[in-house]
Amino acid sequence: MRTGPAEARAALAEAYRGEWGVVFGTIVRLTGDWELAEDCAQEAFARALPAWERDGVPRRPGAWLVTAARHRALDVLRRRTTERDKLAEVAAVEAVREPPPPGDERLRLVFTCCHPALPLESRVALTLRAVSGLTMREIARAFLVGEDTVSQRILRAKRKIAAAGIPYRVPPAGARAERLHGVLAVIYLVFTEGYAPSDGSTVRDALAEEAVRLARLVAAEAPDEPEARGLLALLLLQHARRAARLDADGRLLTLERQDRTRWDGALIAEGVALAGEAVAAGGPYALQAAIAAQHALAPVAAATDWVAIVALYDRLLALRANPVVALNRAVAVGMRDGPQAQFDAVDALGAPKELAGNHAVPAVRADALRRLGRAGEAAEAYRTAAALAPNGAIAREYARCVAELGPDGSGPDSSGPDS
Repeated sequence: MRTGPAEARAALAEAYRGEWGVVFGTIVRLTGDWELAEDCAQEAFARALPAWERDGVPRRPGAWLVTAARHRALDVLRRRTTERDKLAEVAAVEAVREPPPPGDERLRLVFTCCHPALPLESRVALTLRAVSGLTMREIARAFLVGEDTVSQRILRAKRKIAAAGIPYRVPPAGARAERLHGVLAVIYLVFTEGYAPSDGSTVRDALAEEAVRLARLVAAEAPDEPEARGLLALLLLQHARRAARLDADGRLLTLERQDRTRWDGALIAEGVALAGEAVAAGGPYALQAAIAAQHALAPVAAATDWVAIVALYDRLLALRANPVVALNRAVAVGMRDGPQAQFDAVDALGAPKELAGNHAVPAVRADALRRLGRAGEAAEAYRTAAALAPNGAIAREYARCVAELGPDGSGPDSSGPDS
């Protein structure tokens, strides 16, 4: 039955978002050729629109696309050469009539793209291209680099996979947990660049949403991995606040200054439930999600359960002695026990090299000083934080804090530390 152009385009767009990785991954699995896989996947999607307008949208769009890509791969392989090994390759591709379950294909692709033998920037670019189907232009725009840079990163990654013989598979059981951490780290990096871009722009919702989609994919296809659910919970709880993170002038609002009625209740409910499931395992993402859940459950900032948050930070520090976690714990201690406790906790950190030049250290100290009524010292600490800020948006927030203190330190107070 003939389908209207609008219906066909909508179905193709939905298939692209949901099935690109399956189509791409299937051809990689069958041929071992990443360049061929990309060409065949692109050709399959290009052929789909006129075919679906003419014949109607197929009942299983993903299977239609996989079949079209597989036929294209066969055509290319037959034309390449008549050598015996290539003929055997053609025969192997011809023998496969039904694709494996989509989840299996996606999970193979994610683990291969995030292989630790690849440089981190290459893992990120290859994952966004191969699994998510983002174009070179979209990836370049997201990370503020040129398209040529993105293309070279992806090309080098593909060559490394071929040269090092990196297998296209989900790691065996003994190595899976360790490798999963690398996969989750890539997804979290993608989310962070969308949620708090390194260039100082406020948010890139599309990139953050893509990270959430990847996290959903991994959590769904690795249901026995609590850290996968923990990461998904953390991203959902952070992403739930996106509509309230900017004021009317586009400036960042800290957690306690946000209008909580604008938070996404459905995402919070899902994230809180996932965090509750994952936290028993006590992994770092699950514990961070549990902390985010405490913030999300508080109807107003003053109702936040800081006792529970400090306890969660204690668990996180016991698991991973990280100065950044210790600094965040100092903020929570200050909210539980008062500004002097926060000031003392920051001083107790000393000067670990991991925090050298970190804007958050003088900012947390400044907040404690402000709440202690030591406005002049607080203003100076905020200025130090602004000078160290990684981007203009954060620097402007610290400048706002200085302005609120006023020239004689008599400016208005706020309800708590920046988060």
